[in-house]
Formats: sequence, C-alpha cells, structure tokens
Amino acid sequence: MKEDNYILPQKSTMRKLKISEINAEAPDLKNISESKAIAIAKWMIKWIEAEISSGVPLTGVLLPSKSDMAYFLGVSIGTIQNALRYIEDLGYVESKQCIGTIIKSGKASGTSNMRKLTSKREIAVSAIKKYILEQNFSAGKYLPSSRKIAEIIGCSANTTRLALEYLCTEGIIEHRFKNSRDAGWLLKNTNFAFNTGDVPEQETLVSKVEDDLKKYITANLKTGDKIPAHAKLSQLLKVSIKTIHDALKVLVDEGILLPRRGRYGTIVIKLPDEAASGIKKETSIFAPAQQTAFYYYEKTQNYIKRMISENYEIGAKLPSIMELSKEMDLSPNTIRKAFQNLAKEGYLAFSRGRYGGTFVIDIPETEEAAFKWLAVNPQYAEVYNN
Repeated sequence: MKEDNYILPQKSTMRKLKISEINAEAPDLKNISESKAIAIAKWMIKWIEAEISSGVPLTGVLLPSKSDMAYFLGVSIGTIQNALRYIEDLGYVESKQCIGTIIKSGKASGTSNMRKLTSKREIAVSAIKKYILEQNFSAGKYLPSSRKIAEIIGCSANTTRLALEYLCTEGIIEHRFKNSRDAGWLLKNTNFAFNTGDVPEQETLVSKVEDDLKKYITANLKTGDKIPAHAKLSQLLKVSIKTIHDALKVLVDEGILLPRRGRYGTIVIKLPDEAASGIKKETSIFAPAQQTAFYYYEKTQNYIKRMISENYEIGAKLPSIMELSKEMDLSPNTIRKAFQNLAKEGYLAFSRGRYGGTFVIDIPETEEAAFKWLAVNPQYAEVYNN
C-alpha cells in the first residue's frame, strides 16, 4: 500500500485570503439568464485566471470562508457552496473538510492530490450521460426537468442541477429557459464516449481508508500485534485523524481489531482475510474501552470521596485538577470527569475568577464499594487463576 502521490495539507501553514484581497468588482446578479451560483462561479473563474496570469501567487492559498463570501456577494451560503462545487469540477479549486477551499493553478490543473470523498456531481454527470444514451435522445430534443432527472438517477435535485450545468460547459446540453433552473435543458449532441463501467461508485472516504488499513494490516502485521498510533496512520494514509478513528471503529466492529485502554493500544485479533472465529481468551483479557473508562472514573470518584470525608469540611477548596492529576497519576481529563460527576451528585460546586476553584458543598458517604475488576474482562479472569 503506497500512497506517496497524496498529500495532507496543514491548515496552520496555509495562507488564507481576505475579502479585501479580491481585486475584482462583485458580479451583477440581477437580470441574469442563469442561476446565481453559476454566475458567481464564472466570476470567480475569471478572477482566478486573471490573478494567476498576472503573476499573483494564488496557488495553494485558501479562499475566504463561505460565510464571508456569502456576505460579500449578498447571497446564501448554499449558493456559494454550489458555485465552489462548480469551479471545483472544472479544476480551479479543491476543497477539503476541516481545511477549506484551496486555489489550484487553473483549469485542467490535474487530478486531486488529496484523499477525498467521491464527487457526487461526478456520479450525477456519469448517470445523466448514461440516461441520455439509454433513452436514445437525439440532438435538438429537450430533456426532462432537473427534478425529474434527479428522481430517475437517484441524486438530489441540487446535485443534478449542478451536473447539468457542468454538461453545459462540455457542450453536451444547453440551458434555453431564461431564469429557470428546473427545465429547458436542450440536448446539443450525443458525441461523447461512455461505457457502462464509467459510473463511479459512491464510496466514502472512510470506506476507502478502511480498505487501505486492511491492506496495511495484511502486509505488515500479524495476530496479536499492536497497530500504529492514529497520528502515524494519519500521516501514512494522508487523511485526518478523525477519518482514521472512524475507519478503525469499523474494523473493530468487524472483529479485526480490539481496542484497549491507554498504553496497551489497539491490537489485531484477526487478519482481514481470515475466516471469522471466536475471540481467543488471551486476546480478550481486556474489557471494552468504554467499560474500562467507566471503571477509572468510578475509582477516581471514590478516591476523591474518601479524601473529602477524611480531610475536608463543607466550604473547603479542593486541590486543582492538575495537582490531583500528578498525585493520582491519572490524566487531567479523568479527574475533570470525576469532578463533574461528583458535582452532579451534589458534593462539589465550581466557581470561576481569582478566588474560584472546586469547593465542597456536602460530605459524601464512603461505604460504597468500588469496582473490584480492573481493565480485565471478568469472564476471562479465570484463565489467570488456574
């Protein structure tokens, strides 16, 4: 599995344009013969081409946010989104979730070098071409309305309109009805190549990464091995840590991986191509991470309850989260969660400001028994007692 051709942009290192840096007069969106999204898209294309041709270094620069663009042009964010989708299909920009819209070097500037979702517009474009040929439409005939086509190809009306507008740029169809976005699509020619296998599958990025993780595990790991950290896999597959997390969760659900809390990490319990089998006791000694987390919170809460009952009075201020974290050798998040649970039970109250902190408002009972199991699954603990 080699994905050296992909990159993972770092938003913190990228320059983002301000609205004031757009050296172009806003488009006139009144009395236009096309949708606002398309008019804005053509305006953006003209501006990008003019700036790049004049030597302005825009390649790799982030566009202003959709909300800023919408406010500047006096349209909805949805209209801006549609305009960006249009120019992305033409190769002028490239969008990436959690990063933004990145300006490319111009039209036909090559395929994407970022791992992304399969384009819905691309799917719709291919489906419409297939529909035109299967129905034997001839040049000069009108196609059904975009809403009707959307029902036929199984895409949303908005995605279908964008796909039809894209086919207009290819010279396959023409939009004849002024100020109408739903009808008036005239077929100009059918001289385009199309094969049955040209319709791309609508595959999510998570499913793509899931497949790559399976290949990685098969090629590099064996049963019982610990998989690399999320951050390392993120760099390897050129996707976000969130995407890695979601893909790993699928592999956990499929019984390929077993997550374990803390430094124990996540291990391989079955290779992807192996037949399903029962979980071995040796690999299942650790309880599910969610249950283990509950144990740690409960253990921490009971410790703090005993500490309060033995050393504090009502109104006293407790040590800070960081101080208790060092004392108990637990993460600050575990201490914070325990504090929140004790506050819900009515034992603690929080106060902000210079004299703020965590204060005792009631003395807890300490007779409650803590969980006796640790991170070990009880049903398999017997293995280690024999």
